[in-house]
Amino acid sequence: MTNIILCGGNGTRLWPLSRTLMPKQFVKLFDGESLFQKTVQRNQKSCDSQFIVSNTEQYFLALDQIEEHNQDNSKLNIQNSKFLLEPVGRNTAPAIALACMALDKEEIVLVTPSDHLIKDEKAYLQAVADAKSLAQENNLVTFGITPQYAETGFGYIEANGSEVLSFKEKPDAVTAQAYLDAGNYYWNSGMFCFKASVFLEELKKYSPEIYEASHTAYSNVKNAEMIRISHDDMMAIPEDSIDYAVMEKSDKVKVIPSDIAWSDLGSFESLDEEIDSSDNIINIGSSNNLILSPKQVATIDVDDLIIIDTADALLVSKKGSSQKVKEVVKILKEKNSELPNIHVTAHRPWGTYTILDESNGYKVKRIVVKPGKRLSLQKHHHRSEHWIVVSGTAVVTRGTETYSVRANESTYIPIGEVHRLENVGKIPLVMIEAQVGEYVGEDDIIRIEDDFSRK
Repeated sequence: MTNIILCGGNGTRLWPLSRTLMPKQFVKLFDGESLFQKTVQRNQKSCDSQFIVSNTEQYFLALDQIEEHNQDNSKLNIQNSKFLLEPVGRNTAPAIALACMALDKEEIVLVTPSDHLIKDEKAYLQAVADAKSLAQENNLVTFGITPQYAETGFGYIEANGSEVLSFKEKPDAVTAQAYLDAGNYYWNSGMFCFKASVFLEELKKYSPEIYEASHTAYSNVKNAEMIRISHDDMMAIPEDSIDYAVMEKSDKVKVIPSDIAWSDLGSFESLDEEIDSSDNIINIGSSNNLILSPKQVATIDVDDLIIIDTADALLVSKKGSSQKVKEVVKILKEKNSELPNIHVTAHRPWGTYTILDESNGYKVKRIVVKPGKRLSLQKHHHRSEHWIVVSGTAVVTRGTETYSVRANESTYIPIGEVHRLENVGKIPLVMIEAQVGEYVGEDDIIRIEDDFSRK
């Protein structure tokens, strides 16, 4: 059985903790582990391999977190990982279809989001085993979460045992309570299990436009080991969820009722139920606050607050109102702010950079390049760069020359000069970069050559 892990998400619901380039599944909230790492670990106990569907930026995050765990304790196996990279998301139906097209048609797949928390692993693995048995009988299996309260933010599944009677849209409060009281309604988890061929047959039957466009896109893939869908092919696929495209139409759908201590962590209120506030909190006359901050925080006579502090943004909300954070993100995007997209520390396939200071006409970064990695061969139209090596040895390409820069040495890259930075050593290369120019935005990069196929 193959675990198809869906890594989509734009990081808006838990902003500023999560961002577009660091969505919640990769934020290490649970004793130094991320939800993505927990997802892979959990499903390796019932699956032989994982097939990770993501965009290019998230691919490198996923790869890094799998390799990190390999180095630490061999919990995750990169050798059994396959990747499908989408240039743009078209919802779950195309993502799952493209992955299934890359697998043996009789392969049973377990489709899971990468950002769910499941605490009762024993019950979960039993539910997966039950789903696998139904999938072997050519059924499309979904997992219905036993509801703990009348939730209005989830869709519901009406069931009679394993038989699906109907799918319900997100209800109002009165309807949600009626579902809870009835006892045969379950939260729609977004997890599925089926044979690849059965799903593709049903997709072709009920959503032929998605099937045909996905088939065309997959047929144009040149590398079966690293599946990259072209932008034009991806945009040609109609956008739709697996629920609307297949599950709500097919007569082959079964449900596994699952009481597995599940949460989609879709709000700070749900996150508050699963994690403790930061250790560095002094509460005087205060209670029931969720506070996450790297700094020392003191609260006096305040209750029921959510306080999320990051290096570049602070969110303060009443509990029960944090869903409105989407409105904050919308306003920031209208201002062309980078805050919804990226943290002060940004992860790149070659390493990381951290913005230390920025103002009109300059930006200062701390750059860390992993051993054996190099940045793209590039140039900038609006800025020059000064590089100072802190530790390690940098191999610098500047124009037609290549030379080494060692610790406590520096070099200068003029505006418009073609250049590249490389770490050929065995330890991380750490350096300080000072950018000076009329514009120092991250989009002032003209890539001429890139090891990671970025444009």
